[in-house]
Amino acid sequence: MSDNTVNRLARLRQRMSETGTDLVAVGPSSHMQWLLGLNPHGDERPVMALVTIDNAGVLMPKLNAEAARAQCGSIPFYEWSDADGPQVALTTLLNKLDINRPGLNVVIDEMMRADFAFFLLDQFETPIHRFTQDTVGRLRAEKDAEEHRLLRECARLNDSAFELAFASLRTGMSENDVKSILVDHYHNHGAESAFCIVGFGANSAFPHHHTGTDVLQPEMAVLIDSGCRLNGYPSDMTRCAWYGDRPDPRFTKTADIIETALQSALKVVEPGRACSEIDEAARSVIAASGYGAAFPHRTGHGLGVDVHEPPYITASNNQPLAIGNVFSIEPGIYLTDSFGIRLEDIVYLGPSGPEILSDLSRSVLQITPRY
Repeated sequence: MSDNTVNRLARLRQRMSETGTDLVAVGPSSHMQWLLGLNPHGDERPVMALVTIDNAGVLMPKLNAEAARAQCGSIPFYEWSDADGPQVALTTLLNKLDINRPGLNVVIDEMMRADFAFFLLDQFETPIHRFTQDTVGRLRAEKDAEEHRLLRECARLNDSAFELAFASLRTGMSENDVKSILVDHYHNHGAESAFCIVGFGANSAFPHHHTGTDVLQPEMAVLIDSGCRLNGYPSDMTRCAWYGDRPDPRFTKTADIIETALQSALKVVEPGRACSEIDEAARSVIAASGYGAAFPHRTGHGLGVDVHEPPYITASNNQPLAIGNVFSIEPGIYLTDSFGIRLEDIVYLGPSGPEILSDLSRSVLQITPRY
């Protein structure tokens, strides 16, 4: 068993004790990957890791067991074949865990298939169940020093990819051409693309634009929101530019507003501060400028094994920030049929305060057209 797995199981069991949790069940999701280093093939065949205060085991389809054991051979597998079905293996696992009493307090992986979850819960008499927010989810949100290092390393690789992409802009290039530059840079440095949004002109006004074949022409906005995955952890950043010599005056104005909003949010980041207060700090700047309706999304999201995970920086989330939280601050203004501007940085909340993982300036570039 790896040191990470030993440490994370110990931390989980401490949280289980503090929250009165009898059983934690995680499916073939990022929760399982984070907790056990196990990323098994997932399909309609039930697979789940079950953890109690004293024990643990994995329900595993026999056809996937050998490959999965190579990732995590120290946790016992309870295997089942297609011919026999999973019931006997699950019953054996539950008997081994000795948790067949009524009224169990069970935590269920919110990313687990619903049929897996019901299959497990149907084994118990009157179970009390909830999702992972105060157990695995909370632990994942509080990054340790190694996770901080890996996220920072990935952010720096993303910096160099963005520098290359903006330096390569030429009239007549397509959004897909720019995406290829980013993805190739990731691959050339041992990473893979996690996602990539490139929007030219009015396409930049769609926060989740699908990168396509539209071509770059002078006097266009350019928005790039992209991230890679390196050593199991991702990056995520957004930067903008005006490609041309005569930027739309509204573009310059809204760029300044967005930078002010981001700085306003960053100033109130501290342990114990509610996520909703971070959102309000950014949103109030944009609303006061008259563009409140043009900022339709939350201010940020957590980043870890997943590109989007808790904590979510939104008006409806009063969860307090904690040391080790990693999250985006990404205010935006989107003017339909014209352009959108979003600036995004990833923040690590450390013992001495917030740290931006990227070194790349947020300054909105003005790029003289190149041919």
